[in-house]
Amino acid sequence: MRAKPTLRARAVALLARREHTRAELAAKLARHGGGAEEIGPLLDELTGKKLLSDARYADARAHSLGRKFGAARIEHELRAKGVAAGAIARAIAGTRATELARARAAWQRRFGAPPADALDKARQMRFLRGRGFSFDAIRAVIGGGEED
Repeated sequence: MRAKPTLRARAVALLARREHTRAELAAKLARHGGGAEEIGPLLDELTGKKLLSDARYADARAHSLGRKFGAARIEHELRAKGVAAGAIARAIAGTRATELARARAAWQRRFGAPPADALDKARQMRFLRGRGFSFDAIRAVIGGGEED
């Protein structure tokens, strides 16, 4: 008969697979019977040992999502995971600088040709907006603004 892993062992195993936010890890540990009086100090300990970091999670997730999405979508995803506003701002700072190039790349992969009519233009704009790109970047891409 195997012994049931401790909450600490579960937490370390989860963190070994990928970065987690504090809120995300607390929710996962709570499903395994951990109470708030056990989970809080454990998360504090893991944070103190630098095994758990919301800022590191935000950086990794922003980098991963940055290939396909705009800053607004990345910010929304991080906020939904419970990352603090300061960590979000630091994580997406670099994505704003490259947003136009990433919007062009996403548009090129999906469409590759300028819109034929107003309906097609609206569809292409909705696609890029759904990906979280700014209206300025969308206008530059759809309008064919090569001067930007």
